[in-house]
Amino acid sequence: EVYFKNLSKQKQKEVMEKNGNNHKLRVCVATCNRADYSKLAPIMFGIKAEPQFFELDVVVLGSHLIDDYGNTYRMIEQDDFDIHTRLHTIVRGEDEAAMVESVGLALVKLPDVLNRLKPDIMIVHGDRFDALALATSAALMNIRILHIEGGEVSGTIDDSIRHAITKLAHYHVCCTRSAEQHLIAMCEDHDRILLAGCPSYDKLLSAKNKDFMSIICMWLGDDVKTRDYIVALQHPVTTDIKHSIKMFELTLDALISFNKRTLVLFPNVDAGSKEMVRVMRKKGIEHHPNFRAVKHVPFDQFIQLVAHAGCMIGNSSCGVREVGAFGTPVINLGTRQTGRETGENVLHVRDADTQDKILHALQLQFGKQYPCSKIYGDGNAVPRILKFLKSIDLKEPLQKKFCFPPVKDNISQDIDHILETQSALAVDLGGTNLRVAIVSMKGEIVKKYTQLNPKTYEDRLELILKMCVEAASEAVNVNCRILGVGISTGGRVNPREGIVLHSTKLIQEWSSVDLRTPVSDALHLPVWVDNDGNCAALAERKFGHGKGIENFVTLITGTGIGGGIVHQHELIHGSSFCAAELGHIVVSLDGPECLCGSQGCIEAYASGIALQREAKKLHDEDLLLVEGMSMKKEEVVSAAHLIQAAKLGNTKADSILRTAGTALGLGVVNILHTMNPSLVILSGVLASHYVNAVKDVINRQALSSVKTVDVVVSNLADPALLGAASLVLDYTTRRIY
Repeated sequence: EVYFKNLSKQKQKEVMEKNGNNHKLRVCVATCNRADYSKLAPIMFGIKAEPQFFELDVVVLGSHLIDDYGNTYRMIEQDDFDIHTRLHTIVRGEDEAAMVESVGLALVKLPDVLNRLKPDIMIVHGDRFDALALATSAALMNIRILHIEGGEVSGTIDDSIRHAITKLAHYHVCCTRSAEQHLIAMCEDHDRILLAGCPSYDKLLSAKNKDFMSIICMWLGDDVKTRDYIVALQHPVTTDIKHSIKMFELTLDALISFNKRTLVLFPNVDAGSKEMVRVMRKKGIEHHPNFRAVKHVPFDQFIQLVAHAGCMIGNSSCGVREVGAFGTPVINLGTRQTGRETGENVLHVRDADTQDKILHALQLQFGKQYPCSKIYGDGNAVPRILKFLKSIDLKEPLQKKFCFPPVKDNISQDIDHILETQSALAVDLGGTNLRVAIVSMKGEIVKKYTQLNPKTYEDRLELILKMCVEAASEAVNVNCRILGVGISTGGRVNPREGIVLHSTKLIQEWSSVDLRTPVSDALHLPVWVDNDGNCAALAERKFGHGKGIENFVTLITGTGIGGGIVHQHELIHGSSFCAAELGHIVVSLDGPECLCGSQGCIEAYASGIALQREAKKLHDEDLLLVEGMSMKKEEVVSAAHLIQAAKLGNTKADSILRTAGTALGLGVVNILHTMNPSLVILSGVLASHYVNAVKDVINRQALSSVKTVDVVVSNLADPALLGAASLVLDYTTRRIY
């Protein structure tokens, strides 16, 4: 509501004038089943809320009107929508022939309805056979079509139907970046594609019901607790009905053996559903004490049921799409959703051919809690869609235009006034400062916040959450859509669980800390955590010298010495997440003491702390300052003073720097002989002072076969923040299912 109140009146006038003075856009929304209504209802509410711009006509057909599937048209009436037309289009039989006959029956009945309503545009959702009949009728009757959720990839015949509707549709609203790129690759007009997110997420992300226990008890019984029940929803796979029925039978056997209270929803109206219902009745599911079998659950209540379930199992798109918003574990069975983008809460059992496989998956997933996922939406889809509808010019030619290759680069194709940049929220926990930044897909730091890093765990975590919430709010103002949060921190990190295992001495009270859970809970975003050295390597791989390099090593030369190793394009963490502790390679058995407790580590020679220690020794002996240098009485001696003294001819300072460079060089030689990378990247404030010394040591000490390695200084201004962002951006752009 706030979004639309802030629209300029001038823009509204222009839209009205473009479509002919006070002409309202007449929108026909056709809904075929309970699933598509959950996506269309938020749009319908938005249209109804703006009568000055739109007229809404609602057409109901398909399984909405069948008693065996719950007569779900009633929930449309309960939502206070006027149903202008009811069309009985389903031919019973639940086999392939019945699906074809149902499409034919809908094609016979729809022309009369569309002639009577004369809509300016018809909104069609998804990939059901009923939707194909709607799109075909509208296209042949020269009615503009807006297709919701085109460009996605899944299994079965749905893919073919979805892409067929895409070719008939004039405008497209997609939910993910991949779907948008698929539409572009299918030669659809870039200007008629809107990346909005899934409309159902507008409701999911704002769904707060303090009385959810009454809903759970109503459907599952009074003795059921949250996270201690299962929701099962499985549909037939129309391209392999026999196998899908067998898989459903195995699923029910596994659920019976697992012995948890389970809510089983009846399958949809596709071919094979009748046989699946027979399997349920054969196994006595409707009378089993652990099962509740229902035809339909109202969407508002269904949200609460899956949000607080211990697990969801089946092959419904709801499991791989909507349930991710709550972090509820999901077991996706078979091939029906093959190709769908999913969050980490989804465990795939592609070949669910035995009861043991399904039972094992239940044991792995049940009761877990994953970070909330926003792959399919950020809760603002409906405002974008309504704004997109208002921008449609009815005077434009009706004939579709196709954009054949070459297609545009991978840039945002949102309509110009909603252009948003895909971005990450990057957090860098240093020994002194705590920094949070909004980082774009191209590595641009859009906005950065810096605060002193608190000394206690409680204060530090509170500040992290406060800064992240502030940055996420600001992202809306700078047209950035946050895909997730990446956190770079010192110490040993378990990136799989998002836990800091052990901290460096520079960050106090920072061991055995779960960072993922509180940040994910506060922002409703997926969160990744890794060591700062590993993050620096990821930054180089995505944005720096390491881009496209198969094997390279990054060394950070700052307050301490750290690093990261990339081997065969992948980051190495090690068996106990201790790989790439390069600062603690020992280069001398009797060298100075290191903060780790050992002696002769690279860090004891070449880190900023080590140089500061040597600078203080020289200063205490009045051997640091030379002509051209001065220090205030209260000024703290630092590594910078040592470097300045060496540049001005202080031989002792120069000797210390050469020793430090030699120690670092010996460490690099050890790395070359162990990992044999093709590139060594020196990063951090001291990198430029060490690069020549490192090259000299390699020439003197390394085997001839590794002397050709390239040693370069990083050109990245903020590797820690960029690396934290890479944790998010790499994951969201490289995932293949």
